[in-house]
Amino acid sequence: PAEPTLVLRLKFLNDTERLARVRPGDTVGALKRTYFPGQEQQVRLIYQGQLLRDDAQSLAGLHLGHLSVLHCHLSPPSAAPAAPGTPSPRSPAPAALGVGSLALPLFVLLLALLWYLQLQHRHVFTATATTCLAGLTLLVTFVAFAMYRR
Repeated sequence: PAEPTLVLRLKFLNDTERLARVRPGDTVGALKRTYFPGQEQQVRLIYQGQLLRDDAQSLAGLHLGHLSVLHCHLSPPSAAPAAPGTPSPRSPAPAALGVGSLALPLFVLLLALLWYLQLQHRHVFTATATTCLAGLTLLVTFVAFAMYRR
């Protein structure tokens, strides 16, 4: 028997919609090739808040129903590559060295100095001061990992 067809609603950011007739056995990639020829790399499909990254995934595996909404985002096409040595307009500018980018290294340096002083002049540091220093070190460590984990 012939596979039943589904009608999906392709909804774009400007609130326009387009209907797509598909079979449940079709893949995400086949849907992109059929309804966005030549733009497969620029189109992003989102279903129930999840980006559909796997082009080999079947539509049946997504449990799409009749008139399900797929949100579509079309990225602008990338510009032609520039000649070597010339900066392309899309390349990010070098980050300016500001106080924000120096804050964490300065905190780490300050903590290292405090730990050195604590080890060399143990009699000056109370148990409360050492505990606070350890807590501050843990806090800065978590912040550092959170910032640089990306």
